[in-house]
Amino acid sequence: MLFAFVLITCLFFALLITVVTIYTAFRYRRIHPNEVGAPIEGNLPLEIGWTVIPLIIALGMFAWGAVVYVHFRTDPRDTLDINVVGKQWMWRLQQPNGKREINELHVPVNRNIKLIMGSEDVIHNFFVPAFRVKMDVVPGRYNTMWFRPTKVGKYHFFCSQYCGTNHAVMGGWVTVMDPADYAAWLSNESGEMSPVSAGEKLFAQLACNTCHLPDGTGRAPSLNGVYLGKVLLADGSTVIADDAYIRESILQPKAKIVAGYQPVMPTFQGLVSEEQILNLTAYIKSLQSQPVPAKGAGVAPATTGKK
Repeated sequence: MLFAFVLITCLFFALLITVVTIYTAFRYRRIHPNEVGAPIEGNLPLEIGWTVIPLIIALGMFAWGAVVYVHFRTDPRDTLDINVVGKQWMWRLQQPNGKREINELHVPVNRNIKLIMGSEDVIHNFFVPAFRVKMDVVPGRYNTMWFRPTKVGKYHFFCSQYCGTNHAVMGGWVTVMDPADYAAWLSNESGEMSPVSAGEKLFAQLACNTCHLPDGTGRAPSLNGVYLGKVLLADGSTVIADDAYIRESILQPKAKIVAGYQPVMPTFQGLVSEEQILNLTAYIKSLQSQPVPAKGAGVAPATTGKK
């Protein structure tokens, strides 16, 4: 609707200015060689009108656009979260149950879909023209994007950020399905572990569970209930334990030290892939419903932990 409003407004004024220009060119053209036009001193109401009216329209477009942008960048709570990893020159996607796709994305119709996206090499961009959504996929950080498909069908998606030799072929299809069909497709045996299960297994393999004890008595804070909570840091500041914070804590654990704990955690930079970080994050998210240890039991004073 905003796009249509801007387009119609521009067409209206373009047509108006063109008609007025052509009319005045003929209406006030010079008829005799020595003819001189009458002097015009100006028109204050006209000057105010063509200044104030466009200003109001432009500010209206800005306000409307700001509302649309905030809505787009605020993820709904009831999203179906799907992990996306961009790599030259392909997209790897993983459904909540662990089912993997390459350059394909199956989603149910009339459901809020959230993509959690990371890159293994260069900057990519996930762009679905039919949904009018796009977001950069940047190495070293996570970006999220959500959409709500409203019509069953297949829709092309592209990488719209030049990423190298085969950039033009880095694309795929979003298949929007009826919920029953999607559930049937999702239930087909894939042999893959869910991100939460894979993250839990990796959490044990990396020996994270030897320090991050659930009761908060370990050398590192408990991760129960930490996701999206406020974490008090050693310097007195606080930070929200979102996806970016979790990722930074895995790769650069000394960047933000939780109050009451020593910087003893080793870095896992180069030891875990983007997909494994997403799995670890999914596991930590799953601990959000677990009981948080009482203060003084090894948990940071902000009642949450780190990483």
